[in-house]
Amino acid sequence: MFPEFEIVPAVDMQDGRVVQLVGGERGTGTEYGDPVEAAERWVDAGAETLHLVDLDGAFEGKRANAPAVEAILDAVDVEIQLGGGIRTAADAVSLLELGVDRLILGTAAVENPEIVGEISETHPETVMVSLDSKDGEVVISGWTEGTGLDPADAAARYEDEGAGGILFTDVDVEGQLGGVRRAPLERVVDAVEIPVVASGGVATLDDVRALRDAGAAAVVVGTALYEGRFTLAEAAAAVARSE
Repeated sequence: MFPEFEIVPAVDMQDGRVVQLVGGERGTGTEYGDPVEAAERWVDAGAETLHLVDLDGAFEGKRANAPAVEAILDAVDVEIQLGGGIRTAADAVSLLELGVDRLILGTAAVENPEIVGEISETHPETVMVSLDSKDGEVVISGWTEGTGLDPADAAARYEDEGAGGILFTDVDVEGQLGGVRRAPLERVVDAVEIPVVASGGVATLDDVRALRDAGAAAVVVGTALYEGRFTLAEAAAAVARSE
């Protein structure tokens, strides 16, 4: 999983359209068109992995953008990681059999940590546990419910359960184009040996480099790419120059 650092475009979907939320708040989204068109655009631009999120599934607990996900799987030939509304091991396995490469489990993993091991036993390194952090606490159900869990402690627990990676989202800066915070990410990176993917707050090429230098195996970028703050090619070049 991510043998080399990657910039991963986000394709967050709500009501069948690409949407980027601000601070994880429902109703704050800016729409960016058709998910398949977005996926194809990022692949044409050089993306090796796409990050898909069913926002309706995250908020409601039931996947609502399955047709768009299936259309993307048919349209592109890159690694696909998917989250939002995956609540059972059966759901997870069906998605893997459909062609999804990695599953992002948030609410399901918090409510039933054993699901991570259950899936990983038959499909190793396919589970990425999503730890969405708001005010230093892991939040679930579309960032609406606190759990009392510390992100670093939770990351270590899920590594023990068999998770192949951690997706750490800094919800406090998500979608705001205000820059990233290294310290919360570094705590999670230091707690585990598995790859940690960073998300939230990226606005500049310096932000991408900062997350890479903080130990992230990859960084998910949404709003900055859609708003044209930089291109995938520019991000890849900036990271390569600073190595």
